[in-house]
Amino acid sequence: MNHIQEKKRKRERRHLRIRRKVIGTSDRPRLSVCRTLKHIYCQIINDIEGKTLAAASTQSADIRSQIKYGGNVKAAEIVGKKIADEAKSKGITKVVFDKGGYKYHGRIKALAESARKNNLSF
Repeated sequence: MNHIQEKKRKRERRHLRIRRKVIGTSDRPRLSVCRTLKHIYCQIINDIEGKTLAAASTQSADIRSQIKYGGNVKAAEIVGKKIADEAKSKGITKVVFDKGGYKYHGRIKALAESARKNNLSF
């Protein structure tokens, strides 16, 4: 197994370990984050019903018009603000944060802090 496959396998194992503990309910849904080299995606999920309540990513048209490149901290901050606004419009104020096995650093941290700054508490 090469280095990249090993890193991916370790991240997936960390993610499964986190998912055993982090469950989104109707009063406190889960804010899930996925990161690729070029983009960042997040969604607010109610795991009991299995429904996505809100979503934002660097590939949505309104965010893409604001950024030049989706794989940087600035783009993550914009996505964090967008998901907080989407949540506010749906009446969601509290969530649990699922960082997806990634380190709480860089783009993941920027997205989380931007969402917190825009009145989404976790």
